[in-house]
Amino acid sequence: MKKLLSLVGAGPGDPELITLKAIRTIKNAAVVLYDALANEALLEYASPGAIKQFVGKRYGCHALSQQEINHLIVEHAYSHGHVVRLKGGDPFVFGRAQEEIDAAREAGIEVEVIPGISSALAVPASHMIPLTCRGINESFWVTTGTTQSGGISPDIKLAAKSSATVVILMAMSKLEAIMDLFAAEGRAETPVAIIQDGTTPQAKMVTGTVRDIAFRAQYAGLGNPAIILVGEVVRLNPGPLKENLGAAVANHYSQPFF
Repeated sequence: MKKLLSLVGAGPGDPELITLKAIRTIKNAAVVLYDALANEALLEYASPGAIKQFVGKRYGCHALSQQEINHLIVEHAYSHGHVVRLKGGDPFVFGRAQEEIDAAREAGIEVEVIPGISSALAVPASHMIPLTCRGINESFWVTTGTTQSGGISPDIKLAAKSSATVVILMAMSKLEAIMDLFAAEGRAETPVAIIQDGTTPQAKMVTGTVRDIAFRAQYAGLGNPAIILVGEVVRLNPGPLKENLGAAVANHYSQPFF
């Protein structure tokens, strides 16, 4: 029996934003270990006899530790053959894929990777916000908001110095502190969008500036999973879903969003 681990990118949330190769791989799997950010509708592609097990893995939601997931991968590969590890977005974008690859290879299990569409790319696009635009910027950063130690990534401070669009993942718990870093670089009036549950029917977006986005996001009740998008390209959204923040916010901020 061939032992195979397939790391499959589930895409950004919309179950239609997955590749044909990913669907075919899920259909051929004996076991599917899926994350919290992988849309459960994708499990319908699995064969009727396949084992489908939720293994958690999102910010603030860890059904199993990474070591326990690694153990499950090895155990199921030896007992059932083909294991699909269905990971939200793309396996190699903050997906801890390398740790699972190392565990599988050490156990003599063959590994393949099926790329997925990252939320860092798809979520802004779903709201008509380009990451790059001629005449506005020439690059974009994708960074995590929180490092392995729990602190803010030092890359964010570097990104705040540039004119690049900055996409920050897993950062809602550090939103205010991160915006302070941008403000310290003279970016207080730079537009910001926060999009929660992007590409899904539950998608919700709030826009503002570095100066006031933390207040606006708190008022709107935004939380994970969400991406933070900082840059002049946010202005290009043709019809921002700007929250009606009511008289309290109107009195607090006399300036329009942009």
